[in-house]
Amino acid sequence: MARSSSGFVAGLTAAAVVAVGVLAYQASANAPADLSAKPRTSGTAAPATSPSGGPKQPARDPLAVPVGSGSGERVVYALTDRRVWLVDGTGKVTRTFKVWPSTVDPAPGTYTVTSRSGSVRGSDGVQIEHVVRFATAQDVAIGFSAAVDGSTPSPDPARKTGGIRMKRADGDLMWTFAVIGAKVVVVA
Repeated sequence: MARSSSGFVAGLTAAAVVAVGVLAYQASANAPADLSAKPRTSGTAAPATSPSGGPKQPARDPLAVPVGSGSGERVVYALTDRRVWLVDGTGKVTRTFKVWPSTVDPAPGTYTVTSRSGSVRGSDGVQIEHVVRFATAQDVAIGFSAAVDGSTPSPDPARKTGGIRMKRADGDLMWTFAVIGAKVVVVA
């Protein structure tokens, strides 16, 4: 009896090992080559070339610091994205947030913070705080600020204003980060 039981157990063990081997093979055959790659959610394949016919470019992370924005501690302001990044000395983003620009934009380039005001009335008549000025364009001072009432009004296109508005919490961080002499990089 013991002999037939041991044969039965050996047979079950062999069958289990074979089943595990088959499942492992199936899993490895269906696994992506790069396990850190995000799986596709649609059934359509992505084109191997861009619409212009050149090699396909990887999708840009909208929250990543723009390429060509320099190095070291800096504020990066992307005109097209209407976004700001606060970057520490090691190149790590400590915060990124959307902003609402005025009617006058600074030219792309590198600037330094030249003046700051804790609380003033903006050129649009709104009470603002944490004003961080860094540029002048078309005889208009350009800087970051937050409306005390939290509003983000659309600027009057007939007036030349240079305020780049942000939410109050973001303005608090900007105020702490961008002291006089801090680097501000503006990219298209």
